[in-house]
Amino acid sequence: MRANSDSADCEFYQLRLYVAGTTPKMKAAFANLESICEEHLKGRYSIEVIDLLENPQLAAGHQIFAVPTMVRQLPEPIRKIIGDLSNTERVLVGLDLRPLK
Repeated sequence: MRANSDSADCEFYQLRLYVAGTTPKMKAAFANLESICEEHLKGRYSIEVIDLLENPQLAAGHQIFAVPTMVRQLPEPIRKIIGDLSNTERVLVGLDLRPLK
């Protein structure tokens, strides 16, 4: 028997998107992430965009080696996905919203 509410259904997702300037790849990554979040996490997420051109010291401190990189800060554990986030299934697995196949 399945419980009426899973703990994952009420968790808040704090996401950071690390980018290097406003590029087509950055815009695509943000749009893809926002679309996935609206569909699967409506009202339970925040996205903070961090431009490493403005704050380059954050790249080393946050262990960002490529951009765009999405980092799930909460819920723990921290998870990272590199790229334009166009592979929805991969993003859902990275956010722990879908089990690995």
